[in-house]
Amino acid sequence: MKLAQAFGCSRWWWNYALNHSIETYKETGKGLGQSALNVLLPALKKAEETKWLGDCYSQILQSTTLNLTTAYKNFFEGRAKFPRFKSKKDKQSIQYPQYVKILDDIVKLPGNIGEVKASIHRAIEGKIKTVTVSKCPSGKYFASILSEVEGDNPESSSEGSVIGIDLGLKHFAVVSDGSKVSKFENPKHIAKHERNLKRKQQKLARGKDGSKSRLKNKKLVAKVHERVSNSRQDFLHKLSTKLVNDNQVVVVENLNTKGMVTLEDSLTLRYRNHNLAKSISDAGWGIFTNFLAYKLERKGGMFVEIDRWFPSSKLCSNCFYQMSEMSLDIRKWTCPQCGTHHDRDGNAAINIRAEGIRILKLAASQSVGGGFPVTAGGGEVRPKKGRKSNLRRSPASPEAYSVREASL
Repeated sequence: MKLAQAFGCSRWWWNYALNHSIETYKETGKGLGQSALNVLLPALKKAEETKWLGDCYSQILQSTTLNLTTAYKNFFEGRAKFPRFKSKKDKQSIQYPQYVKILDDIVKLPGNIGEVKASIHRAIEGKIKTVTVSKCPSGKYFASILSEVEGDNPESSSEGSVIGIDLGLKHFAVVSDGSKVSKFENPKHIAKHERNLKRKQQKLARGKDGSKSRLKNKKLVAKVHERVSNSRQDFLHKLSTKLVNDNQVVVVENLNTKGMVTLEDSLTLRYRNHNLAKSISDAGWGIFTNFLAYKLERKGGMFVEIDRWFPSSKLCSNCFYQMSEMSLDIRKWTCPQCGTHHDRDGNAAINIRAEGIRILKLAASQSVGGGFPVTAGGGEVRPKKGRKSNLRRSPASPEAYSVREASL
């Protein structure tokens, strides 16, 4: 009950501060900063209509202000959309910037909430900085703990095994290490739960809005979605950890997953991917590449993205002959120049690896410092609102796709 009150206070203050900022901007042409918004809180706590804000721990509201000003900053710098008003039907969360203690099976929160029993999955290392408590639509509560550990990540190095990964739908990942090609099947998480999800969604749709049965069915639907999400995360974590542990450099294509799903890429992709949108979303390619990037950074490895327009599937990995056209239904093909028989995805993985090695050698010859990977194809190929990559620092020239190296 106390957590629900804290969620409500934080949500109300976010909406009030956002609305006040919008109205102030319309009147004066200037926005409100963090300090200007926090000044409003004492008067609101004393007012008769909003004195219940005084029951909420003060730093929760101040953290909400900080998050709002950060959201504005991200919007003006092109990293996110304009801040939106929050609803009690959405995911609820509050943030504690300090004074949180973690015991054996207890999280001790400051203010009037106190000790909360918890399942601590592993020991918390370092100094606790912030703790975010959230409630999922399924009714479960989670505490996300951010801690600061002394020491830096090891310096990035390209010495070691290099692999190229071609991401797909039938096979989630086709991996080439230069000597062999390995295929990892796509688990298709949504397909496994589709019948169960459809049945529960139909019950939810028939319920009357605001009724107890509708609330119950809503939680049942949320639990299915949670199960799908958890199984996807588990698969992606295990596969990314395996690949990072076994290799030092990972090369992937810089795919525009959002464009494929929302039909924004090109006229060809618009019709080709219309029926694949659900499968592309379910695969989680973007999450997977993020997992690879941060795990390699912690290990001291290198994560390389190549241009999404690089003809990895249409290029013969033996003689470098490039096919003019190749539809998606062609899974195997024979090179008309050298006669080599190719598996489409395996050949793409080999070409992706070779292109990544070329980029690394080009970066080394240009004395790119700091051990950061680079992109091919003229720098920014992903929209500003997309996932930001470490690879944007020093774009490599797209010239000489025909130049290939077998190893570092």
